[in-house]
Amino acid sequence: MKRRTPLIIALAAGTAAAGAMIAVTGPATAAPQDPAASAKLAADKADALVASRPSILHASSSETFLRKKVIQSSGLNYVAYERTYNGLPVRGGDFVVVTDSAGQAKYTSVAQSSPIGELSTAAKVTGTAAAAIARQQLESVKTVEGTNLVVVAEEGAPAALAWETTVAGTGARGDSRLTVDVDAATGKVLRTTEHVTEAAGTGTGWINGSVSIDTTQSGSSYLLQDPSHTTIRCQDAANNTTFSGPDNVWGNGTGTSKETGCVDAFYVAQKQYAMLSSWLGRNGQNGSGGAWPIRVGLNQQNAYYDGTQIQIGKNTAGQWISSADVVGHELGHGIDDTTPGGISKAGTQEFVADTIGAATEWFINNPNDAPDYQVGEEVNLVGSGPIRYMYNPSLAGDDNCYSSSTPNDEVHAAAGPGNHWFYLLAQGSSGGGSGQPSSTTCNGSTVTGLGIQNAMKIMYNAMLTKTSSSSYLKYRTWTLAAAKNLFPTGCAEFNTVKAAWDAVSVPAQSADPTCTGGGTTPPPTTTPPPNPTGCAGTNGTDVTIPDAGAAVTSSITISGCARAASSTSTVAVNIPHTFRGDLRVDLVAPDGTVYSLKPSSTSDSADNVNTTYSKNLSSEAANGTWQLRVQDTYARDTGYINTWTLTV
Repeated sequence: MKRRTPLIIALAAGTAAAGAMIAVTGPATAAPQDPAASAKLAADKADALVASRPSILHASSSETFLRKKVIQSSGLNYVAYERTYNGLPVRGGDFVVVTDSAGQAKYTSVAQSSPIGELSTAAKVTGTAAAAIARQQLESVKTVEGTNLVVVAEEGAPAALAWETTVAGTGARGDSRLTVDVDAATGKVLRTTEHVTEAAGTGTGWINGSVSIDTTQSGSSYLLQDPSHTTIRCQDAANNTTFSGPDNVWGNGTGTSKETGCVDAFYVAQKQYAMLSSWLGRNGQNGSGGAWPIRVGLNQQNAYYDGTQIQIGKNTAGQWISSADVVGHELGHGIDDTTPGGISKAGTQEFVADTIGAATEWFINNPNDAPDYQVGEEVNLVGSGPIRYMYNPSLAGDDNCYSSSTPNDEVHAAAGPGNHWFYLLAQGSSGGGSGQPSSTTCNGSTVTGLGIQNAMKIMYNAMLTKTSSSSYLKYRTWTLAAAKNLFPTGCAEFNTVKAAWDAVSVPAQSADPTCTGGGTTPPPTTTPPPNPTGCAGTNGTDVTIPDAGAAVTSSITISGCARAASSTSTVAVNIPHTFRGDLRVDLVAPDGTVYSLKPSSTSDSADNVNTTYSKNLSSEAANGTWQLRVQDTYARDTGYINTWTLTV
């Protein structure tokens, strides 16, 4: 089945649209040292860029843009924008501009792939009727949070006027907080967004043991509330009351005690706050110095974040599941929710939260819950051990390797390929020491990890580039862009990110950035001999292949090969493409003779052309300019010529 390719533009690329996005005048600006000055400069320059309305934004005169908070990480600024159409919020109209510390644009990602066009903002369906339709999406409703008109601009679908209502209550899978968009012309439900995501006192937790925690003194009593970041607090889910006590000594080490469960959870939240600051430069879980209340006492084998709170349930033995990876995971959903684009979509949300949970566990490094890449191994949720295994997802029945069906899998099962990718990025296929297991790749390759801190830094900076149209394919592109921006002096980290995605079968995308000037492969110890006759050549310059457009060519000039070409000449090609059957590939000889290498085919739905063709070219003179000619003959999927080598 044909798939839709993501719209992500690398600003440094030489396309016309990208060039318009980074046009600058005058000398480069010296990078300001003060973070606030850097953020202001980035915002000002991004605003000026957006005000020029480059074509990549697909903007009309009816649209305006609202800049959100500038988020900084590792010397980069992420300037996120939301869009309005005649004053109405556009769902799916968001985008992010990435700048360096001097405000120079480095990269951008745009959720919207086509113009909204002319759209009436007069609703035919009433807001009351739309709210009633929204209520019908749940089995029971406790609260309705309001109904407002919006424009829904989902990728690949015409824009539509809609009533948006958020309802909270109980759905088919339990607790739910659901945003429902109802077509304001027809009353049809256009989309739903679920916000419930599963999965210097002293205290004694049943998981983390005896720990030190920072609490708040209130008169003669104490609260399980952070004294500096007051939204980090732990409460009894029965009444949403923050735990208090007279002596600042908390918990008894018994897993069925709510207060003990709160010790574990509160400890993890404070340690994660420190990890976010130390490793990523993030100001708290919500990005503004705070988080959400953690409530222990959910009467389910579950834990969740719903945009307003973290609920912690229990295992089948009645013990509260407040381990580092579980609490870190649920807070991770909140981090995901408060980075650009909101909660990740298309089967990526659980793997995103798992990476944050794993990083939290490794940062804490508590011997009572030693860091690893299993999820929920300490809580033993239903008596069968870990919930997920990042190094080998198949141990829990999930896929190790990505396929076109992954985005449609149940969201926890869909985490498999992403978790596998993150493990390879952090630890490598050998496990990287530290007692971690080896991990089999999907393509038989060997990957050397970067360590979990660098892996998390790359993942987080990709999240800062996220838009509301996130997917596995886009995360591949975003993490490659993050690695290139974070490590600009070489390509080792970039190539490891790429190798890890290849190793879990997430295909190359036409929007993927490229990197030159470094790599993970060390230089050879001896210099290989040159081709003795000069009868080979390589062209590694990328050439974009237009979707259902004219043929493009890439040239290699052979000289110093004063003979006829060989009857066993070879053409090695590497063409990333998301539906290779679209492509017709030919070799054009210097005299214009065309040699077919690959015909187009409607039945070949695999990704990429990465193979070597053998051709009898003995009737041709070897010297001259040879061309690789590629044409995309069908619409919707795109790619590019990455490199090709001709040996005659």
